Amino acid sequence: MVEWRLAQVFQAMEGAMPDKTTAEARAAELRKQLNHHNYRYHVLDDPEISDAAYDGLLRELLEVEAERPDLVTPDSPTQRVGAEPLSGFGTVTHPVPLLSLANVFDFDELKAWQARTARLLGGESFDMVCELKIDGLAVALTYEDGMLKTGATRGDGLTGEDVTQNIRTINSVPLSVSGEGMPAGFEVRGEVYLPKSGFERINRERAAAGQPLYANPRNTAAGSLRQLDPKATAYRPLDVFIYSLGWLNNGAPDNHWDTMQWLGSMGFKLNPNNRVCRTIEEVEDYFKEWTENREGLDYGVDGIVVKVSSFALQRRLGEVGRDPRWAVAYKFPAEQAVTQLLDIRINVGRTGALNPYAVLDPVVVGGAQIRQATLHNEDDILRKNLRIGDWVVVERAGEVIPQVVKPIKSRRTGKEKVFSMPKRCPVCDSEVVRLEDEANHYCVNASCPALFSQLLKHFVGRGMMDIDGMGESLTTALIDAGLVTDVADLYTLTKEQLMDLERMGEKSSENIVASIEASKGRSLERLLFALGIRHVGGETAKLLAESFSDLDALAKASIEELTDIPSIGPKVAESIVAYFGEERNRAFLTKLKKAGVDPHHEVSVPVGPQPLAGLTIVVTGKLETVSREQVEALVRQRGGKVGSSVSKNTSYLVAGADAGSKLRKAEQLDVPRLTEKEFLEMAERDS
Repeated sequence: MVEWRLAQVFQAMEGAMPDKTTAEARAAELRKQLNHHNYRYHVLDDPEISDAAYDGLLRELLEVEAERPDLVTPDSPTQRVGAEPLSGFGTVTHPVPLLSLANVFDFDELKAWQARTARLLGGESFDMVCELKIDGLAVALTYEDGMLKTGATRGDGLTGEDVTQNIRTINSVPLSVSGEGMPAGFEVRGEVYLPKSGFERINRERAAAGQPLYANPRNTAAGSLRQLDPKATAYRPLDVFIYSLGWLNNGAPDNHWDTMQWLGSMGFKLNPNNRVCRTIEEVEDYFKEWTENREGLDYGVDGIVVKVSSFALQRRLGEVGRDPRWAVAYKFPAEQAVTQLLDIRINVGRTGALNPYAVLDPVVVGGAQIRQATLHNEDDILRKNLRIGDWVVVERAGEVIPQVVKPIKSRRTGKEKVFSMPKRCPVCDSEVVRLEDEANHYCVNASCPALFSQLLKHFVGRGMMDIDGMGESLTTALIDAGLVTDVADLYTLTKEQLMDLERMGEKSSENIVASIEASKGRSLERLLFALGIRHVGGETAKLLAESFSDLDALAKASIEELTDIPSIGPKVAESIVAYFGEERNRAFLTKLKKAGVDPHHEVSVPVGPQPLAGLTIVVTGKLETVSREQVEALVRQRGGKVGSSVSKNTSYLVAGADAGSKLRKAEQLDVPRLTEKEFLEMAERDS
């Protein structure tokens, strides 16, 4: 360092800039040293030099780059902080969706998952990787040619927010990586979290400054990552654990465990408590170990994640909805507290359901202050024997959703009040009914302001029609002004009408009208989700869009046709048929179509011979030479439809070994049965 600075002095005395080769070499050497020490400190937790020595190297690199700005590289440690504040976040489409995880809550449920997984794999044994489930925010980090390109939040699993500038401020995220066999392009996934010690430090400083305290580390981490000013993010000591490979352009190890070790060798931070387990009993031992010891960690965990390690087996298992069959979250017992139930109130949802919720004397549970909790429905309240005024046990289910567990009857004074569901809607005073075989009560008034207000907010939201700028305050103002009486009215709004509303300028009004116009091009899948049909969520909307070309075709579908679609049962089918059977809904959809909202789904037409055209085929049991997925793909390729359940409309049942209820149903309905061999012969005919 002394020699380098002396060289600078001599060159300055001679009236010259530092030698180019010398400056480049020194900058490269400083970057190499700083990145090495950063990795030792933030990833391995095993520093080799003091903080003062590290700061000296960093200051020198800053001086070199100030003299020679052309030497600044994207992976320079000086570039972790310094970007200008953002005006907003862009979006990133995930090439491979970030899936959610199904949950289990006890050892019996875990064993059932393992047994089901083994059954789907034909009894084949498999190793499992156990990882602590970090209570943070999922992110996807993309690298090209070894350099960090983008960092994105999970979002809805398909699209997330571009938070690259903020991700770069996290010291444990490598700005560049290297290693044997490193692919040209790849993505890793991890969990950004705020250590407990860092959270406590921030709250101490806020208390000293007279500022309100943050509720819990998870929410603070999420808020930190979404700061528009990267310098504000950098102030908060965020950290990350990488937990999987998202995608890559060329080869990697063939299993999750070895892939994680490979990523670790490149410089990514892995949780040192990850473990390979070969039996379900070993998994339970791991779970018990961390149930007892989690409080000693400097980060929040709410359970463990269990993954089938082999990628080949993962591909065979596939997904159901947005949950992989090859992984499951085993949640720790929820944290509980005792407080008083002050009141039970009603919220009217977008489907008209009356949802009771508890108003609580504020209490801290699992680091978060709880003021309200879900009560599900009237049956839930009666089963738990809850009364207004009770002292109750409250927990955070999955350490996220607050709920009332039970009353403490010994503390009753006799002043407590028994709750009953209202007979009239608390919003519009219309009749409230409870449908047969349903736990919920519903407002019968389709024009109830609460229903429409909730539906409108749902309709314009992200993942639905995605009308930018249409927030809650604007949707409320539109309803109050009488400009929108159903969602189709959105498409008749003018700039002038919007400008008449409070706090609406010409430019913002123009932008919203343009966004409304753009929403006419949304897909059939998104429109179906946006309509708010009871029991039709995002996954069901996708299935419907793939099965029907447009709204008119779906409106004509029968319950039998709908239940022939995999994953759609009678309850969902009845709800869809009832929705399109309602005259007011048909009139509304006609109005929507006239406004220009009439998306069509291009149904792919199979090519080649179509020997199964017009046939609906259901597959069940264990097959010998092909998988169930391959049979279903062949059915579609050869012109047929795949049914999820046996009905009178089923043409054939392909039944392998251990066929169960579907075979019995087929026998009852006289549905013809095909063996695996007979089906393949039928499918391979030329016509």
